[in-house]
Amino acid sequence: MKAFVVDKYKKKGALRLANVPEPEVQDTDVLVRVHATAVNLLDSKLRDGEFKLILPYRPPFILGHDVAGTVVRTGSRASRFKVGDEVYARPRDHRVGTFAEFIAINEADVALKPKNLSMTEAASIPLVGLTAWQALVEVGKVKPGQKVFIQTGSGGVGTFAIQLAKHLGATVATTTSAKNAELVKSLGADVVIDYKTQDFEKVLSGYDLVLNSQDPKTLDKSLGVLKPGGQLISISGPPDPAFAKEAGLNLFLKLIMRLLSRGVRKKAERLGLRYSFLFMRAQGQQLSEITSLIEAGVIRPVVDKVFPFENTGDALAYVETGRAKGKVVIAVQ
Repeated sequence: MKAFVVDKYKKKGALRLANVPEPEVQDTDVLVRVHATAVNLLDSKLRDGEFKLILPYRPPFILGHDVAGTVVRTGSRASRFKVGDEVYARPRDHRVGTFAEFIAINEADVALKPKNLSMTEAASIPLVGLTAWQALVEVGKVKPGQKVFIQTGSGGVGTFAIQLAKHLGATVATTTSAKNAELVKSLGADVVIDYKTQDFEKVLSGYDLVLNSQDPKTLDKSLGVLKPGGQLISISGPPDPAFAKEAGLNLFLKLIMRLLSRGVRKKAERLGLRYSFLFMRAQGQQLSEITSLIEAGVIRPVVDKVFPFENTGDALAYVETGRAKGKVVIAVQ
């Protein structure tokens, strides 16, 4: 099969289109013919070696964390899906590789594709959908009447998280550029802050939850908009001891994570706030819950551009510009 391979860790390194063996199907796997995949900044960070400490992939490896496609084979003990099912997934860490014609995925990570979405639309959902779900539902436990601040509302996670937070009954604030203000309003944002002309920390106060996806400076400012008892959830770091424990990291890495997050954890504690780092994980059952919301019309995908498979490198470069509205998708089949 054809796949885009990373031969070595390299900043802004090129992907190579190569012929590679079809993946082995384990007992609880389904083999999926990839119809579409999507690009995330996580892909470029992995290619550049930024996560080598916690995700030590050994080159050559195949990138890609989102998939929509058709089941073509099932493992001997796989029972949730049958050949011909249209599915989508975010494969678990150490088994990613959706920039390819086929991928074998543990069936626990897979869900039936929303019936009202095309393959390209469905491929835009899994990673950002699960990130938003785990931040707002699982960790944040957002309740009706709460106030939630979601940074970069026109990005992949932002466009999904705004819709989910509104569905959960929250008042939603977000940052974006003026040209994307109407987009985020159409998704449900109540307060829209132009990050080029306004300082969000001067506009917002008394918030219950902040979903941070930006740099350390923005993370620090975010503490100031929360009310006592509020929660700061960051998907861009720094990792905290709870994450290190859950990931089963060694003692040395646990110490590093503790030191990296010490400043923000101590400041949050002084202010009576909670800080947590979220590194989303594959979860087919949660993806099934997301399917139900999409089929009910509660959440819609936001797709900026669709690239052909042979232009996967261009798609990755476009995402790295930071200008994409929603998700960038690759049509494979």
